[in-house]
Amino acid sequence: MPGIKEIRTKIKSVQNTRKITKAMEMVAASKMRKAQERMRTARPYAAKVRNIAAHMAQANPDYEHAYLAKRDDIKAAGLIVVTTDKGLCGALNTNILRAVLNRLKDAEAKGVKVQTTALATRAWAF
Repeated sequence: MPGIKEIRTKIKSVQNTRKITKAMEMVAASKMRKAQERMRTARPYAAKVRNIAAHMAQANPDYEHAYLAKRDDIKAAGLIVVTTDKGLCGALNTNILRAVLNRLKDAEAKGVKVQTTALATRAWAF
């Protein structure tokens, strides 16, 4: 059975951990508020960009860009893999890399040569 001193030490340790956790929570909340504010200020810009893109798309509906045309005779393709640099993003990196593997398998089955480029450390390590 632990003595009084050990119990007091344990209580003090738990209280210190609680203080640290509370401070980290406050910092995270502050960062979240700042990110949300930046997002709110960017909304008008994003809406304007969408309007301009929609207007341009309707300007000449008969035009079809060569990069957007569907083709059956593909011999080579490029794949840009973009992941995060840091963790704590759930299964995002795992899902991205799983999708990349599926694309590579599909391309290999069709006989398409794929060249990949990695952006961010997780993609590079993969």
